[in-house]
Amino acid sequence: MEKEKIKALYFDKIAKLKEYNKAYYDQDNPIISDHKYDRLKIEILNLENKYKFLKSKLSPTKNIGYKSSSRFKKIKHKIPMLSLSNAFSENNIVDFLKKVKNFLKLNNDYKIEISTEPKIDGISASLNYINGQLKLGLSRGDGITGEDITLNLKTIRSIPARLKGSKFPENIEVRGEVYILKKDFTNISNKFANPRNAAGGSLRQKDSLETKKIPLQFMAYSFGFVKEKLFKTQSEYLKLLKNWGFKVSQYNNVFTDIKDMMKNYIELESKRSEIEYDVDGIVYKINDLNFQKRLGYVSNSPRWAIAHKFSSTKAISKILNIEIQIGRTGALTPVAKLKPVNVGGVIISNATLHNEDEIIRKDIREGDVVTIQRAGEVIPQVISVDINKRSAGSKKFIFPHKCPSCNSKVVKEFNSNTKKKDAVTRCPDPNYSCQDILKEKLKHFVSKEALNIEGLGKKVIDNFWNKKLIKYSYDIFNLDIDILKKFDGWGEKSIINLKNSINKSKKISLDRFIFSLGIRHIGHENAKVLAKHFLSIGQFFETCKKLNINNHNYLDELYSIDGIGISQIDSLKKFFSNKQNLIVISNLINLLDIKNYKLLTKKTPLSGKLIMFTGAFENKSRSELKFLSENLGAKIVSSISKKTNFLVVGSQKPTTKKINEAKRLNVKILYEKDWNKIIN
Repeated sequence: MEKEKIKALYFDKIAKLKEYNKAYYDQDNPIISDHKYDRLKIEILNLENKYKFLKSKLSPTKNIGYKSSSRFKKIKHKIPMLSLSNAFSENNIVDFLKKVKNFLKLNNDYKIEISTEPKIDGISASLNYINGQLKLGLSRGDGITGEDITLNLKTIRSIPARLKGSKFPENIEVRGEVYILKKDFTNISNKFANPRNAAGGSLRQKDSLETKKIPLQFMAYSFGFVKEKLFKTQSEYLKLLKNWGFKVSQYNNVFTDIKDMMKNYIELESKRSEIEYDVDGIVYKINDLNFQKRLGYVSNSPRWAIAHKFSSTKAISKILNIEIQIGRTGALTPVAKLKPVNVGGVIISNATLHNEDEIIRKDIREGDVVTIQRAGEVIPQVISVDINKRSAGSKKFIFPHKCPSCNSKVVKEFNSNTKKKDAVTRCPDPNYSCQDILKEKLKHFVSKEALNIEGLGKKVIDNFWNKKLIKYSYDIFNLDIDILKKFDGWGEKSIINLKNSINKSKKISLDRFIFSLGIRHIGHENAKVLAKHFLSIGQFFETCKKLNINNHNYLDELYSIDGIGISQIDSLKKFFSNKQNLIVISNLINLLDIKNYKLLTKKTPLSGKLIMFTGAFENKSRSELKFLSENLGAKIVSSISKKTNFLVVGSQKPTTKKINEAKRLNVKILYEKDWNKIIN
C-alpha cells in the first residue's frame, strides 16, 4: 500500500473517531455501537504500530473523551482522568499480567493481587472533598480538563455532602460513575435511548432542578488527588469509601489466580441481566498502590489497570414468556419477551425465535436463561440456552396449531422450488378476516415506502384499531379527524399535521400503490416491474381481477413479464380472488390520485447518474425525491463510493459522516436549492 493511501486511510479513521467521540462524550448520544467503536480504535492502533510515520493528536493513544463543553466552567483536573486499555479475551489478560510482572521484575510464580470491579456503563465524575465537605464536582471532559457540574452532582442522594466518620484525608478526589438503575430507567425510557444516555443528558442540564428530577445514582471506585493516604491497597480504599458514606459494588473481589479471574468474569457476565444497573465489563487493577505508583502510566492509560469488556453484540437474559406475532402475510413469528438487558448501548427486551423448527432445535422454553445476540447489530435473536439454569418444572413450548387471532388451522406451505414444506408457519386466513393480518396490512399501507403518511406510526395504528376508527386502508381517508380532539396526546397542531399528511399521500405513483397493497411476494422491485408493464391502475386492476377465471391470455401476459415468476403470480391470483380485497382497491382508486407510470423516452441531466440523499427536505419527502429522480433516469444508491455522481443534502439534519465521505471521495454535493433547479 502506498504511503499516501495509508495516510488517507488512517486520517479517515481518525476523523470518524473524532465524530463518534463528540457524539458519545459531548452530546451523550452515541451514533455507533460499542463493538464498532472498539473495533475502530483497534484498527487505528494497528495502523500506528505497523506504520511508525502515522501520528495524530487525536489518536486514541493521546486523546481521551472530548473537549469540555462551553455550557459549563472549565477546570483542570489535579490528576488527569485517564481511560483504560481494553481487553477482549483471556489471552489479553495473560499479556497484561505478564507485562506487569516484567516491569516490576517479579518472577512468574509471584501471586500478584488483582482487585476486580464491575465496569459500570455510566458517566465518570470526580468529587473533591476538603475536610470532609464536598467542594467541587467535575465531569471527565477530555481527561485533562473537566466541566464544573457541582450543583448537578449535589442533587444525587447517593453522593454524601459530607463524609461520614472522622478518619478521612484532609483533601481527596473521589472518583466514580453516575448511572441510573434499570427499574428507574423504565419510567423515562421514552425520552432516552439507554440509561447511560439518560445519565449523561441529565448531568449536563443547565438547571440543577431539572437534573434533580432524574433518579441518578453514584458508585465510587477510584481516587485522584489525595493528601495523606490512609490506605495501601485498592481493596482497602473501597472499604473506606463505604465507611465514608459512598455506595460501592457488591461484586468487588480480589484474586491472585487468572483461572479465578476468568471464572468471575463468566459468572458476572451471566448475571448481567440480574444486576440492577448496566455493566459492560470488569476492571482489573493491581491491588497494591505502591506497585501502581511504580508502574505509572503509558500514553493515556495506566499500566496497572485494564478493562475486560463483555461482548457488545451478545448478552445473557431470561425469557419471561414467548408470544406469537402475526405478520401481514400470515406468518406466525415466535418472539421471546426478555428481562431487559443492555446490548451494545441498546436496551433489548424482545428477541426473535424465528420459527417452530428453531425453537425445537434449540429447545427454547419460557423461563430459560439464554444468550442473545444482535444479528448484524440490528435484529436480536436467541443463540443458545443455559440448560444448567433451567428450573425443574420447565415445560417444552408448544407451537400453536391454530391462529391466535382468528382460530384458523395454521399451515406450512409446500415450496415447489425446494420440494419441502416451508419452515414458516402461516395463518391461511381462509375467510380473509384475520384481525392481526388486517392490522399489519394497515401498518404496511402507511409505511414510508408505501403511502408515507407521517403521524400514522405503528402505535397510532394500534390505537385507532382498538378504538375501531379504522379497519381497512380506505377508512384512513374517510376518518373524522376532529374526533381525535377527544383523545389524549392529540392537540390542534398534531391533528392538522395528520390531516395534511393524509391529504398529501393521496397523490401516489402506480408502483408505490401496488407495493402498498401488501401482496405477498410483491416487494418494491416487483411492484415497479408490474407498474412499468401495466402503466395504469386501470389496466393492472382489470387484468388481475380476471386471473381466476382460467383465462390463459391474462396468465400468459403475466408470465411474459421479465421479473415476475410463479410465486408472484400465485400471490396475485390469491389476493384478487378475495372479494373484500377488490372492494378495498375499488374504494382506494376512487379516493386516490394514482399516477400512471411514465416511461422515460428522452435523456435528462440525471440519466444514468448514481445519487444518494441525506437529511430531510423542506417541500418533499425523501421517498418522493427518490421516486422523481428514478423517473428522470437516475439510480438511487444507499452508500457513497467513487462512482457516486451526486450527494443531495437536505436542509434539515443531514448526516455529517456522509458529507465528509463525499468530500473525501470528491463526490459532487448538491444542496436543496441546487437540486430543486435540476429536477424542475
